[in-house]
Amino acid sequence: MDFVAELLNWYRKNKRNLPWRGTKDPYKVWLSEIILQQTRVEQGTAYYHAFVENYPDVQSLAAATEDHVLKTWQGLGYYSRARNLHATARIIAGEMSGKFPGDHAGLLKLKGIGDYTASAISSICFNEAQPVVDGNVYRFLSRYFGIQTPIDSTAGKKEFREIAAELIPAKDPGTFNQAMMEFGARQCTPRNPDCSVCVFRLSCVALKKKLVTRLPIKGNKTKVSNRYFYYLILKNGKNTFIRQRTGKDIWQGLHDFPLIESVAVLEEKQVVKISSWKKIVGNIPVKITGISEEHIHLLSHRKLHVRFIFAEVKGKVVLPEEYRKVAISELEKFAFPILLAKNLKELFSRE
Repeated sequence: MDFVAELLNWYRKNKRNLPWRGTKDPYKVWLSEIILQQTRVEQGTAYYHAFVENYPDVQSLAAATEDHVLKTWQGLGYYSRARNLHATARIIAGEMSGKFPGDHAGLLKLKGIGDYTASAISSICFNEAQPVVDGNVYRFLSRYFGIQTPIDSTAGKKEFREIAAELIPAKDPGTFNQAMMEFGARQCTPRNPDCSVCVFRLSCVALKKKLVTRLPIKGNKTKVSNRYFYYLILKNGKNTFIRQRTGKDIWQGLHDFPLIESVAVLEEKQVVKISSWKKIVGNIPVKITGISEEHIHLLSHRKLHVRFIFAEVKGKVVLPEEYRKVAISELEKFAFPILLAKNLKELFSRE
């Protein structure tokens, strides 16, 4: 059978009428992809309409205040997406004359745009044959071809992308990508897919071998505990504050920054209200200038959710005795966990 032809035929008959479909406007495609990250279509659609109404093009989004953008985003969660959206809009409007990069490589250079989003934009808007591989596509491909390589492994990610790249047609790759995602979302569902009506039922390896409920496979079956770290990147003129980690916890003997740890995700306004924040800064007037996107750092049995809080203090500052003031220019002399070491320059390059 002709896999591509069968898939596209199914898509024409079964695709949902979503507001961002049928457009090749990179702004609207980008907007939809960012909103739908970690968000259900049913919830994200209302936000998409609100953004298009408030900011009909990239110039109007760039011209808006961050407060207004965050207000429009309110309730959607993961607010770093909104900040990245706004920051990238300003770059495109200000440095690129309002035009998005026309290829995958150029799009990847923009803040908040990874391989998935870059592939979606470049294929849909610029007809570049870059495969989009999301959870729906992983599931569909793993079942259809009977692939048992863990989708969360380096080898798995490479294998699935290579297969998708072989399948994607040079003609209208954007429609193919949307069809792949839609098929996984509507037909090859995570639980209880109705294989009896599937157009690929005669050629699906998982169905033949009774592996539908077992695929896709995730390699990491060890129970992983989540920890939520909020690092205070505190500027005091040309200095900052660090400590050496002691005890039997992770990274013993290495250095890090003042740390607020939580048992769950905190909204930005909540961080400054918990006791560990007050224990570190006391009544010192701290000016928060920003907060980073979330960085995920995986250890053997832990998943660290790390964000950096950028702040400034003026004058003479005394923190608890475990912290020492050091010149920012001297930081590279200290041993940091790789998560922090590889980001030192970026952390202190903000204006």
